Amino acid sequence: MRSSFPLIETDRLILREVLSSDAPDMWTYLSDEKVVQHMGLPPFQSVQEVQGEIDWYKEIRENGSGIRWGITLKDEGKVIGSCGFLNLHPKHFRAEVGFELNREYWGQGIAGEALDAVVNHGFTHLNLERIEALIIPENDASRKLVEKKGFHREGLLRHYEYTCGQFDDLLMFSLLKGDNKEKRDEV
Repeated sequence: MRSSFPLIETDRLILREVLSSDAPDMWTYLSDEKVVQHMGLPPFQSVQEVQGEIDWYKEIRENGSGIRWGITLKDEGKVIGSCGFLNLHPKHFRAEVGFELNREYWGQGIAGEALDAVVNHGFTHLNLERIEALIIPENDASRKLVEKKGFHREGLLRHYEYTCGQFDDLLMFSLLKGDNKEKRDEV
């Protein structure tokens, strides 16, 4: 039997399981070209297409390769983004972290607050030693966020992914459990 989905609470946010009923709220941002431009996805064309993303969140949790939380504001409850792990390798104590946020909420520290909570969960509850972030070089906002959170830039992975009809270079960042723990605790 699968354990219950872990709920994470921060000062302003509740990170929770995404449900089919969240698809319309998610479509608001997943259909936004500015939000998905660095995700290797074209803008979603329908709420039904978003259901496929929700199904993928369930699939990676069930097969043990990841977990994705919906980001909600405590006083609103609607999903305004997501953050979580994929390519989870318990044998090697590592996973990749990813996140996206509705453009209406950019610049308010929400992505950073969610990222801190998810990273902390990974180190404390998933027993991770290493968390990676793979970021398209042109994605300045995400690059600056992970650097602010103490991730170390390790290098450029050339033509690492093939998405939207092209090969993408990705910057590899990592955070180890012992890296800058004091800095993370301050943020």
